[in-house]
Amino acid sequence: MPEAQPVATISVSEERTVELSERRTGMSFQRTRLSAERTLMSTVRTALALISFGFTIFQFFQRLRETRLLESGTRAPRNFGLALIALGVSLLTVGIAYHVAFMRELRVLRDRLVHEGIIHGESGFPVSLTLLMSLLLLIIGFLAITSIAFHFGPFG
Repeated sequence: MPEAQPVATISVSEERTVELSERRTGMSFQRTRLSAERTLMSTVRTALALISFGFTIFQFFQRLRETRLLESGTRAPRNFGLALIALGVSLLTVGIAYHVAFMRELRVLRDRLVHEGIIHGESGFPVSLTLLMSLLLLIIGFLAITSIAFHFGPFG
């Protein structure tokens, strides 16, 4: 009679350890997602400062010209303000592209780990409000550029 092979059994404490490990891995994905959100918020903060500072410089010198305290032949303040706004819009565009690419990669990795049973994946990735606000700021930045460059738009 052949010898019976021992059956691998998992004790309750080992089951609990595996469960906790899966939870920690799942929470690490949430921390990584929130870290990406904070990075995008930093980009938004810098881009907003550049866009608002550029627009303020343009408006300040425009008012000086209107009150005839500054001669109207110089275009340097307009060009400098426009350059700052363009720099802010460019920075925001790159930040949004990086954020979207990173989040796609993170979701692919998470889906693979859920499929392999390494993590539970009970909670999804919510819509990024930071990304939505970034896109809104990007639109405002483009409107500011068209307003200054072409004297057309809501800020003109």
